[in-house]
Amino acid sequence: MKRGRKWFNFFFHTRRGWILFSIIVALIIFRLFLPLIVKHQVNKVLNRIPGYHGHVEDIDIALIRGAYVINGLYLYKNGHKKPMLYFPATDISIEWKSLFKGRVVSEIEMYNPEFNYYVTRNKLAPSQQPKGDDWVDALHKLVPIKINRYTVTNGKFLYADIVESPDINLAIRKINLVATNLSNVDDKSKALPSDVKINAVSFGEGKLNVTGRLNALKKIPDMDVNVALQKSNVTALNTFSLATAGFDFERGQFELYSEFAINNGYLNGYFKPMFHNIKIPDPPGKPNSSIIKRLWEGVITFFGFVLKNKPKDSFATKIPIEGNLNDPDVKLWKLITNIFVNGFVRPFRNEVDNDIQFSDASHRRRNKKT
Repeated sequence: MKRGRKWFNFFFHTRRGWILFSIIVALIIFRLFLPLIVKHQVNKVLNRIPGYHGHVEDIDIALIRGAYVINGLYLYKNGHKKPMLYFPATDISIEWKSLFKGRVVSEIEMYNPEFNYYVTRNKLAPSQQPKGDDWVDALHKLVPIKINRYTVTNGKFLYADIVESPDINLAIRKINLVATNLSNVDDKSKALPSDVKINAVSFGEGKLNVTGRLNALKKIPDMDVNVALQKSNVTALNTFSLATAGFDFERGQFELYSEFAINNGYLNGYFKPMFHNIKIPDPPGKPNSSIIKRLWEGVITFFGFVLKNKPKDSFATKIPIEGNLNDPDVKLWKLITNIFVNGFVRPFRNEVDNDIQFSDASHRRRNKKT
């Protein structure tokens, strides 16, 4: 009782006590209003992006661990009714273990995020066109401290093109991503200090795995990446093949393997698409379409007999790509040659070939200059 009266007299009967009491009250009020202040600032950043608008539903603050959680972030491209980005919950915090190494960096954890890329008819003037760099820069403003660790749990990516007919819809879901040492806290001697791992379920219920190393501190990041998409139902590509080539698949399996390395903006790599047990149906009957029918039958013949590797009942090719990242050279003659190599000489393996190295991109870039 006496101790309580002593503290009461200190706070309310001394000048020092009044000052301390006022500071405590101010901190409590500031803490109560801090989420509203941060929410207002985030909304202001989102709505100042040229060609975009957005909002957040709520902000939670965790001062003890130096973090804040953005709940329900929406970002729309002007003229679109569906969000380009929807982040239900994003945790942004200080990476404490890096403090012991003398670095103040952050880590981001995203839960169930959606990245939607819509291609629609353009109704905006050229001066009103949004730029991708603008919204990326805005998101960087929401994380003022350099990011060292980035994770995504159960993400989704959708590509939708309503300009084509029929509409093209390709989705990748259940995306789990882990990227570490993005700010190069652990080992500054490595050319590619950061590690990235991605696994997901692709269109057609395929299994997607991406592994890579990169240097994210460069304006154009250096990287060495392997991609494997396995056992995807090829009928998931029907909207794309109908819109772009005028045919669809009745059954079959699609796989894709790729490697690429980027060094100072120079790209060296390949894509290896593979099809197994493909069947393309006869074209729908059309009156007076004998020419179309013959062309269609020619496509069927080409796919069904010329390209087919008989023992494996599959066909594939390997497409090298090399050059400046802004305008790489796709070696089409190799694409055609490799179709027949796979069909009649040596079937390609259902795996990443591991014949692209980061050092290769460096050597090839120097050789191109000389």
